[in-house]
Amino acid sequence: MSAGTLLGGRVRHDQPDSGHRTGIEPVLLAASIPARPGERVLEGGTGSGAALLCLAARVPDLSGVGVERDPAVAGIARGNIAANGFSGLAVALGDLTAMAWEGAFDHAFANPPWHDAAGTASPDAGREAARRAVPDVFARWAARLAAPLRHRGTLSFVVATAAVPLCLAAFAAAGCGSPALLPLWPRAGVAARLVLLRGVKGGRAPFVLLPGLVLHAADGRFTPQAEAILRAGAPLPMDPPR
Repeated sequence: MSAGTLLGGRVRHDQPDSGHRTGIEPVLLAASIPARPGERVLEGGTGSGAALLCLAARVPDLSGVGVERDPAVAGIARGNIAANGFSGLAVALGDLTAMAWEGAFDHAFANPPWHDAAGTASPDAGREAARRAVPDVFARWAARLAAPLRHRGTLSFVVATAAVPLCLAAFAAAGCGSPALLPLWPRAGVAARLVLLRGVKGGRAPFVLLPGLVLHAADGRFTPQAEAILRAGAPLPMDPPR
């Protein structure tokens, strides 16, 4: 197990030495969740808990559950939760698509497996399982995460741009309308490879394409906006412009 931190050292985050390693995606995803103090959240495929931890660091008195199917990784996530003192968080061991929940959640989110099933497989079995998309993965994850959402609760994914059409269809089928998409530009003038996508349960507003976030400046460093999110824990609003 490798020791580490997130949000500029504000959050302790240990993770496995091998298998899927946390990138910036869960930190950006957590920054986009419009949670308020006292609300309840659900994460699919929580891994070692990066997104849940970052969200709880920004929003006080948060309660929530992260679902993880790998027992070893789930154990690390539980250790991270305890080490950071986030007593309102928990990790449920199991397959997200086979689980049901009691009570309602205010927000649900995930960084689902989105790598093309036809692509080259990773030699690391844990990394392969966490990243490789299987048929209907977006539809099944969206349906399961949306089911326990309260009316007007939000469903959020961070995915590759190629997955956007499937995800939009999956959100609509799960009853989460009012879709908003925020591109994550690697640099100004470079095509986005990843996006944040949000839907609202019961929402009926038209699709909104947001301006997006430029991650890196010309010198390769994070832009001030990205730095504020990744290091200082600033939010990443996805509200339509007025």
